[in-house]
Amino acid sequence: MDSARKMMKARLSLLLVLVLMITSAVCAISRQNNKQELLDHLKRLNKPYVKTIKSSDGDIIDCVNLADQPAFDHPLLMNHTIQLSPSFDPDQNKENDKIEGAEPFTQLWQLNGTCPQGTIPIIRTKKRDLLRASSIEAFGKKRNSTVPRPRFVRKYIAGTVHEYATAYVRGGKYYGTKAILNVWEPHVDNEIEFSLSQIWLVGGSPAHDTIEAGWHVNPQNNGDYQTRFFIYWTSDGYEHTGCYNLRCQGFVQTNNKVAVGGTLRPLSTYDSDDIFGITLSFWKDPHTNNWWLKYGEENVGYWPASLFTILAADSASEVQWGGEVLLQKPDGRHSTTQMGSGHFAEEGLRKASYIKNMQLVDEYTNLRDPWNIATYESEPNCYNAKFFNALDQGKYVFFGGPGRNPNCP
Repeated sequence: MDSARKMMKARLSLLLVLVLMITSAVCAISRQNNKQELLDHLKRLNKPYVKTIKSSDGDIIDCVNLADQPAFDHPLLMNHTIQLSPSFDPDQNKENDKIEGAEPFTQLWQLNGTCPQGTIPIIRTKKRDLLRASSIEAFGKKRNSTVPRPRFVRKYIAGTVHEYATAYVRGGKYYGTKAILNVWEPHVDNEIEFSLSQIWLVGGSPAHDTIEAGWHVNPQNNGDYQTRFFIYWTSDGYEHTGCYNLRCQGFVQTNNKVAVGGTLRPLSTYDSDDIFGITLSFWKDPHTNNWWLKYGEENVGYWPASLFTILAADSASEVQWGGEVLLQKPDGRHSTTQMGSGHFAEEGLRKASYIKNMQLVDEYTNLRDPWNIATYESEPNCYNAKFFNALDQGKYVFFGGPGRNPNCP
């Protein structure tokens, strides 16, 4: 009997050793496969370059030939003919990025060099950038995102929630928009959270197609807490398609001066004359149906019509201007992540963040003032928005807030 027990025990021990060896081998193979997958993805993102520029903010800028950019890896763009410039520009009243006596905007990398004509500047993706994402598929994507919606039931997903303070128009036909976005560097609590100021153009209800641009502080996406210019798109309501900047196939860049995702300088200072902003314009080209983006006086590039369904066939049905915060409430307390300047809308000029000179492109390709503007505040005691109509500065929305405060515990 003792002999049988000893034999059984030996067999079980041997079986356990075999299981551990197999598990270890499987894990090693999995790690090797994951490593190779990561390296393959880096190769897809980081295209061959003709010149490299090192920026003082830590970015490495690769000057990539226009035809070699990531957009053309998209199956819908394999035989795409590049539109080098828009067929028209709806901007009749030229604006620059100088506001209230401030200096024009620069991206820090521009201080160390320029990309040649025929190339575009792309921020090099590093291994650590991919490792910050939950998966390669999630890299460069907004997590659990939506478009700001009144009466929308906001759900806590994976311990996070999106909060908004925006102005919006809805229900018309909008072929573009233009506005000046005041630029700040809000405090963000941790690497999971973000704070942004942006413009949304939305096709479909609920939102199906969106194109977006603005500035954000987004440590998980960017690996730092600096204010950066960004773009975004989706063609399925943020489910699977789209991404930030050039981190997936889609947006076609034609400009050799603007690095999408680059840091912005200078920044606004609270209650001072140092108030800075960037001018952004979007419009639909009537000859190609591509959606163009302009940064200041530079045509950056376009979202090809073939990426979309609703925005390809028709106009946007909604435009939003304002702020968004992604935050956590791990202990039931609100985050101290700020929106905008970190101050509420009613503080006004020099103190609150704003988007001003808000205009829409109509069906005749003319810029005109928006009509029937409403505001949306998901948590008005934490972040709020106020709409103003100024004779000399057009339509304004002031927005922002500190997050946690006595009225937002």
